Amino acid sequence: MDAAMVTAVAALIAGPVTAAAAMYGQRGANRAAREGSAMTGYDNLTQRLVAERDKAEVDERAAEARASAAEARVAGLEAEIARLRLLVTTLGGTP
Repeated sequence: MDAAMVTAVAALIAGPVTAAAAMYGQRGANRAAREGSAMTGYDNLTQRLVAERDKAEVDERAAEARASAAEARVAGLEAEIARLRLLVTTLGGTP
C-alpha cells in the first residue's frame, strides 16, 4: 500500500470515528447539564426544607411559651379560687 491509499483509508475510518466521538461528547454534555439541573433542584429543595424546619422550630417555641403562660395563669386562678374558698369558709359559708 502506498501513502495515498493509507491516507484514504485513514480518512474513511476517521470520519465515522469523529462523528461517534462528537455524539458521545454531546451525550455527556447533555447528561452533565441534566445532573447539574437536578443538583440545583435538590439544593433548592434542601434550602426550602431547612427554612421550613427553622420556621416550625420558631413556631414550636412560641407555642411552648404560650402554653407556659397559660399554665401559669391557671395556677394563679387556682390559687385565687383556694383563697376565696377559704375566705367563704372563714366567714361561715359553704363553698
